[in-house]
Amino acid sequence: MPKSAEEREVIGENLDSSESVTWRIFRIMAEFVSGFQFISKYKKTVSFFGSARLAEGSRFYLDAVALSKKLGNAGFNVITGGGPGIMEAANRGAYEAGVNSIGLNIQLPYEQRINKYVTKGLGFHYFFTRKVMLSAAGDAYVFFPGGFGTLDEFFEIVTLIQTGKMEHVPIVAYGKEFWGPLMNYLHSVVHERFHNIDKENMKIFTVADSVDEAFALLKKAKPRSDF
Repeated sequence: MPKSAEEREVIGENLDSSESVTWRIFRIMAEFVSGFQFISKYKKTVSFFGSARLAEGSRFYLDAVALSKKLGNAGFNVITGGGPGIMEAANRGAYEAGVNSIGLNIQLPYEQRINKYVTKGLGFHYFFTRKVMLSAAGDAYVFFPGGFGTLDEFFEIVTLIQTGKMEHVPIVAYGKEFWGPLMNYLHSVVHERFHNIDKENMKIFTVADSVDEAFALLKKAKPRSDF
């Protein structure tokens, strides 16, 4: 006998049982296995991060397209979170260069946010599994202006390198008007005033303000061996 809407709602909300937890664990394991199998297929990669809100035609959108295309023409594949804004711009440049334009997308209930320039994509149910894949996928990383998500990814990569959990690969923070004040804060407050980081830690990343400057740094990337 079909269950009523009320009964279906209760069953759907019963996610705290041991059985549900077990199946969640299997789903998480499956996402990690699928994710690592997927990203392992692509070599010589640069991962782009940045705001989903930066519109087509803006300075940083256009620079992301140009930088991605230049990297693509140099033989690099491009990885993004697969969404709009800077992610779309980076995928667009890779698409125009004819290299793998890769999107590690997050599955949402009401919309599929993957942009039209992604040629190789994988969707994730959990944000944290996707985040691990984005951290593991690149031989180099470039961070355009963004919000909490971009800053979170930036500091995670920097921390992994600082603590020796990840090789020191090229890290570019793109746009002095956005990153400059943060770099000044890290140097003058976090380092000089509170001594919470070493001066050498500031060398983990480099701020660039032009496509050519960023390209010169990123093209030095070599295949990673820690993943």
